[in-house]
Amino acid sequence: MPSNAVVDVGGTPITKTTFEHWMGVAAASSATTASASKPAVPVPPDYTACIEHLKATTPTPKGQAAPTTAALKSQCETQYKALQQEVLGFLISSSWVLGEASHLGLHVSDAEVTKEFEKIKNQQFPKAAEFEKFLATSGQTVSDLLLRVKLNLLSSKIQTKIAKGKGTASKAEIEKYYNEHKANYGTQETRAVQIILTKTEAEAKAAKKEIESGKSFASVAKAVSIDPTTKSKGGLLVGVTQGEEEKSLNTAIFSAKPNVLSGPVSSPFGFYIYEVKSITPGNQQTLAQAEAAIKQQLSSTQGQAALTKFVKEFKKRWEGKTECRDGFVVQDCKSYKAAKAGSTGATG
Repeated sequence: MPSNAVVDVGGTPITKTTFEHWMGVAAASSATTASASKPAVPVPPDYTACIEHLKATTPTPKGQAAPTTAALKSQCETQYKALQQEVLGFLISSSWVLGEASHLGLHVSDAEVTKEFEKIKNQQFPKAAEFEKFLATSGQTVSDLLLRVKLNLLSSKIQTKIAKGKGTASKAEIEKYYNEHKANYGTQETRAVQIILTKTEAEAKAAKKEIESGKSFASVAKAVSIDPTTKSKGGLLVGVTQGEEEKSLNTAIFSAKPNVLSGPVSSPFGFYIYEVKSITPGNQQTLAQAEAAIKQQLSSTQGQAALTKFVKEFKKRWEGKTECRDGFVVQDCKSYKAAKAGSTGATG
């Protein structure tokens, strides 16, 4: 590894100068208060500038002692570790994307990058002064922003290339999926039914006789039914599908002919009398009718599966090419070792 590098990715170094620049960018973006002075980047081992910045910008509540230098140094050390993880993660993943794109023969021209950059800039910063202010406060240069745009474009091209052709479902796969998920491509038969629920069989038979003698089902339901859902509606249930009601009532409803007063039927809740008022037949799409939707769904699922597999292999492959200097070891480095249970952090 070159002496001026903190990380080497497959022979391409990430220099200390690059790392320090992006630490400044990360520190600016993490600043929680609008200060006239730029946030000081925490620099180990002494963190002198960071400590002085905190002393100057951290208010001390009335009646409390100002934080000690040791406490401020600890705060700076915590900030450094968080920013270091963020920056090295970004720089390493950027190198991976650039390296993978080159391996796959994918490129984006300067013209493509510039066009996309101008589009984004004009959307987010309609006035030139707004953009200049953003550059000043974020610590980024136009080159930094162009790099971000290039990385996004290359990432999209990589994903497209990996997923392309992987999500082409065969006729056999489409037919198999259709047969296993037929219910998704049709609607069930529904029935509208009037019901009366009573506590005893004798009460159910008495209610049935009242309807048979000429009283309306609705008036009897409102008078004697103990079903809280349908009582006020004259016993009416609409849009009932198979399996929706209690088992014995469900069986009775879906074996009944329309406009025939029936019951009583015993159930755990009491005794029902009922009358099916109408039947709306279900419909089932044919395989030919459902084919386009199934093909699109399977293609999407298969494409996503290909991407998931690629990402796993991509990460493993590039981790093996990522050498990190002591003091700069993060999770994406070849030499990274996960912290043991009870440990406070990763080695490195």
